[in-house]
Amino acid sequence: MNENLWGYAPTSGHTPDADLSGYRVEAADGRIGKVDKHSNVVGSQYIVVDTGVWIFGKEVLLPAGTITSISHEDRTIHVARTRDEIKAAPEFDEEKHLGDPHYRDQLGGHYGSGH
Repeated sequence: MNENLWGYAPTSGHTPDADLSGYRVEAADGRIGKVDKHSNVVGSQYIVVDTGVWIFGKEVLLPAGTITSISHEDRTIHVARTRDEIKAAPEFDEEKHLGDPHYRDQLGGHYGSGH
């Protein structure tokens, strides 16, 4: 398993003490929503994005390795995936999927973890 998918790239601008809640999230081809929650646990870093009306109020979980840059000044996160790639990801249900290794593997396969 490629753990890099579940960790912030050194060039992303992530700082361990930053609260990313409320940051705007931009896919490669447009806005997808705002960060609802995030994890800074090493080896299991991710953001949960509230997509609002974009995909009918659903939330999506994005591994930290999909993040290309974080602008703390603009409160914006850019991810290296398209809106269609994100929309096609396995559906996220916080009560079922947070901490579920099977769901994590599904996301890894979808976003290209290489395992």
